Amino acid sequence: MDETADIEAFEAQRPRLTRLAYRMLGSLAEAEDAVQDAWLRWTRAGRDVADPAAWLVRVTSRLCIDRLRAAKTQREAYRGPWLPEPLIEELTEDPVERAEDVSVAFLLALERLSPLERAVFLLHDVFDEDYGAVAEALGRTEPAVRQLAARARAHVSEARPRFSVSQEAAARLATAFMEAATKGDVEALRSLLAEDAVMVTDGGGKRHAALRPMIGRDDIVRLLQGLAWRNGQVWPGRLRAVRINGYPGLILEAADGPMTLAFEPADDERLAGVYLMRNPDKLGRLPG
Repeated sequence: MDETADIEAFEAQRPRLTRLAYRMLGSLAEAEDAVQDAWLRWTRAGRDVADPAAWLVRVTSRLCIDRLRAAKTQREAYRGPWLPEPLIEELTEDPVERAEDVSVAFLLALERLSPLERAVFLLHDVFDEDYGAVAEALGRTEPAVRQLAARARAHVSEARPRFSVSQEAAARLATAFMEAATKGDVEALRSLLAEDAVMVTDGGGKRHAALRPMIGRDDIVRLLQGLAWRNGQVWPGRLRAVRINGYPGLILEAADGPMTLAFEPADDERLAGVYLMRNPDKLGRLPG
């Protein structure tokens, strides 16, 4: 291939590689860095590669595994709950991904896997690579890859949504939740939250956030009541509706900086999860 063909071959794969890397790393910035590293390797090997798509998936997967292993100590020392960097789309745009494949709950479930389990699961179950291709990509035998996939699938199956919620229904839930929170309507909040709903706030030790997940509707309601008591209202400032990780969400402009609020619907017209991102390191890509 000539230089132009090399560039075209890589750019044809870039969106897929970025989607894979984001799911692996939970960060758009890190995903783009990993893909850029893959590009640098591609520039040195492109003319000798028979199957560019397979080669680039293999290299990107291995780069992400290396990054996850290197970041293990840093992730363990993270202050408070960890959430993935929000994947934000304007509501006017068609969703790039299926909501259940980029939902916060799904990405958090991936966090329970080892780097190798995560790579196997994503390549086979999400990106539809066959076991032989996954084994080749990761330098493992096919039986080993099948075992890794089965173990990963068992960990993820409970967290991955098994239902489909329309964007309209999810938006109604998000709007009703914000109205109830703003008014301090405790009974309305209770009615909108699933009994086992979770609320996670990620401040990364740089902004105020709860240091543990709120689990259960009563725990969440008590937190919201406390915020209202201290601030006069739950979330002061301007609100902007967007889509976050496939579902309706909000960008909030508060006095101490922006934050995002993502909602995860359950299948019974209630919210299964509420995810608040306050860590400024993960909010550098908010749309203007």
